[in-house]
Amino acid sequence: MQSFKNLSRVSLLAMAVAAASSVAPVGVPFIGAGVAEAAVVNKIVVNGATRIEDETVRNYLTIRPGKSFSAVDIDESLTTLYATGLFADVAIDQRGGTLVVDVKENPVIGKISFEGNKRLNDQALQSVVRSSERSMLTRARVQSDAQNLLEAYRRSGRYRASVEPKIIERANNRADLVFEIEEGEKTGVARVSFIGNQAFSDGYLREQVQTRESGFLGWLRTTDVYDPDRIEVDQESLRQFYYQKGYADFRVVSAVADLDREQNIFYVTFTVDEGERYEFGDIEIDTSLSAIDPEVMRKFLRTNSGETYNSLEVEKTLEDLTLEVSKAGYAFAQVRPRGERDYENKTVSITYLIEEGPRVYVERINVRGNDRTREYVIRREFDLAEGDAYNRILLDKAERRLQNTRYFQSVRITRQQGSAPDRVVINVDVEEQPTGEVSFGVGYSTSDGVIGDISITERNFLGRGQYLKAAVGGGTDNQKYEFKFVEPFFMGRRISAGLDVYRRVYDQNSSRAYEEQTTGGAINFGLPLREDELTLNLFYKLYQRDLSRSDSTGINNCAVGVSLGVCDSLGQYTTSLAGLSLVYNTLDNNQNPRDGYLATIEQEVAGLGGESQFLRGQLKASGFQELYPEWGLVGFVKGSAGYIESIGNRLRVTDQFQGSPERIRGFASNGYGPRDVTGGDALGGKYYVAGTVEGQFPFPVFPEELGLSGAVFADAGSLWGVDGDLANAITNPTSGIASKIQSEDFELRASVGFGVLWQSPFGPLRADFAWPLLKNDVDETQVFKLSGGTSF
Repeated sequence: MQSFKNLSRVSLLAMAVAAASSVAPVGVPFIGAGVAEAAVVNKIVVNGATRIEDETVRNYLTIRPGKSFSAVDIDESLTTLYATGLFADVAIDQRGGTLVVDVKENPVIGKISFEGNKRLNDQALQSVVRSSERSMLTRARVQSDAQNLLEAYRRSGRYRASVEPKIIERANNRADLVFEIEEGEKTGVARVSFIGNQAFSDGYLREQVQTRESGFLGWLRTTDVYDPDRIEVDQESLRQFYYQKGYADFRVVSAVADLDREQNIFYVTFTVDEGERYEFGDIEIDTSLSAIDPEVMRKFLRTNSGETYNSLEVEKTLEDLTLEVSKAGYAFAQVRPRGERDYENKTVSITYLIEEGPRVYVERINVRGNDRTREYVIRREFDLAEGDAYNRILLDKAERRLQNTRYFQSVRITRQQGSAPDRVVINVDVEEQPTGEVSFGVGYSTSDGVIGDISITERNFLGRGQYLKAAVGGGTDNQKYEFKFVEPFFMGRRISAGLDVYRRVYDQNSSRAYEEQTTGGAINFGLPLREDELTLNLFYKLYQRDLSRSDSTGINNCAVGVSLGVCDSLGQYTTSLAGLSLVYNTLDNNQNPRDGYLATIEQEVAGLGGESQFLRGQLKASGFQELYPEWGLVGFVKGSAGYIESIGNRLRVTDQFQGSPERIRGFASNGYGPRDVTGGDALGGKYYVAGTVEGQFPFPVFPEELGLSGAVFADAGSLWGVDGDLANAITNPTSGIASKIQSEDFELRASVGFGVLWQSPFGPLRADFAWPLLKNDVDETQVFKLSGGTSF
């Protein structure tokens, strides 16, 4: 095995040729390397070529028999032969009237192997080297491969990696190529800091970038290493974040990563210029198209005077206006925003210009890089096809849609000139990413104890863009089984269709006076009324419940110490219901929101068969607002209400709403609301209202990488009303001893408390401490509540 050495044969030989030419008399041949100026040879002989034809070697020479040549020609011939990569050694010598070219061919690579690699497997390393088995081994290419391998390790965060290529010579001029690798320790990011930010704290801005700081949890992350491509993405993320927060003049001055070689860590610093925060000023529509009425188009505006400037709302407005103008018959119309800043009043006035654009058609759409995803899954995200009028706004919209599918690691849409001046070709380049997941979740709650689940999820089933999930889980007092399937484009339209099948078993415990087994399914359809914000869901549910209670002997017995209402609800019954819900969502982040609203209104009707007949409706709304962004303080308000009314049959205990500690903390599960005096069993209620006011803030004394934050909150609400037939079964039973219902009327409950939130590597965990301020004597309280869990 021999190490590569730096060879300078060509340059040294050229220097010798040049030196000899400067001293040798004309007509005297050079010794061993060349000839004098104006030398002539009759023939050219090639020695040493075995796999390569002699004539091929002669063709690379600039010297021809019968023609004079000089030192410059020799130099050029040597350079050309080495540049082919076919030869390890070349010598040119004139022997009388013959020019002799001695070559030593490069060996053929028999095998390429990697030694010492653990973090990157052989397949990943092979993809970055240019050398391949059964090809010529060239030193220049091997040295380039070594640099590519180093770059691959640097992108994986290992800047101390070293690569030494070696060759093992074999018979018949063959050789094996071995890359000896020392991977070194991971080069982490010690600190991500910001200079120039005033409106938002460093901690808040760190949440907007992908690059993370290393810490004691660094072994769980892959984003706490320096990656120049990730830094580029981070800069764009910062720009979009500030533009959407009203800072129209924001710019990233620089993004610098300094490597401390002694400690093997990076210090990443973003220098930013925030500028001023703007609001929308006057919003106008100006059109040169006679059939377009600006006042009619105003209803499609998402930007309103007086609101904080938001570049995303401008982009969505352009998309909406473009689509509406196209529907009006102007396929080539263009919509452009023209902004005018008022630096004194800190406003940006927007005029949307609608005008006829150039008549350019889409000749072809090329989809590339989709090895697994079906091509139609990508094409259906476009609002245009081959032959349609070209529109850049619609392409930007398609690119955002494709990125939101989470099927692809990257999406890039470009255009090129077509076969004619009025034709363009659109190229869609995607890089796929894994979409399947085998996961398990672990959690804990003070009401249900330890809970867990195992699930198999596929977001892009068979490359068709379909969602599939199968899960099984449970805990101390419950078991759950679920299968879910969603087709996002039902019947070729932007309508989602889903199927759910499930079985749930809840054992009898201290907060539930009966055992409940539920088996059922549901089908649902989702219709986007306003993309990304407003969705209409239509659904149908069919399920069967089996309520039972057993004494210590296993015999069903409700005569002693059990609510007559619970006894009246025991048995097996089927519920068939249909309903709809309207969902409005403008949250900036569904998992950790800081700004935006989420509202849901739902209405159900049961009685399409089965034993249950009722109307049930719920309204839920929540809002998030940054109160002091520089401190990371977020305000949160939530309100909810619900009702259920029988429409021909009695309600059972499980049909009514139950007292949930998620609505009013400080109370146990089923801890408030109507209750039977006999046994103290919770009956649930026909109506409920609840509200929450909360403030969330990061803990200033703990490192940010811990992900710890705190919250203070106040909850209030009530659960009241019992179905008339259910109440009669308790207060006027046909058999047994009559009982009474406590806390049946509207009665306000309220609590205050604080919480500790941890964005742990295993998912969000939350511990709440709450103390009831208003309660009934029969209510059951719970000061401490711990909940959380996720998939990983």
